[in-house]
Amino acid sequence: MTESLQQPRATGTIVLRDLMHTQVQTTPPDASVSAAAAAMVLGKVGSAIVMQGPFLVGILTERDVLRAAASGEDLCAATVADWMTPHPQSASPDTSAADAAQIMLLHGFRHLPVMEGRTVCGVVSLRDLFAARIRRPAPG
Repeated sequence: MTESLQQPRATGTIVLRDLMHTQVQTTPPDASVSAAAAAMVLGKVGSAIVMQGPFLVGILTERDVLRAAASGEDLCAATVADWMTPHPQSASPDTSAADAAQIMLLHGFRHLPVMEGRTVCGVVSLRDLFAARIRRPAPG
């Protein structure tokens, strides 16, 4: 489940609210890696937000699925909880695209949950940040 990107603000500073996908793929931690990966493929997304009830408990990404597959473990039996990144770093909708890119590059991840308080309101990827940069080059 993805939603097209929202239009950037006219203020000049692009914030995550302008770029994030507001409909995110979610999965419970006890789902199989296989089922979560299938849902990611169907949704055409590179990550699934792992929710325990209303709470963010992790993120499962393409890289995590590849690690699980390379381990030789049965992906129909392996759970998302076994392979997800627990308690992922997140950002607020008002975080600038530049700050989000710095967070992601410094920590080596490509998907960042966007949270308003304790509520997941979207996901932004490095691809989203690059696309915004290409559409709207830096002044100078």
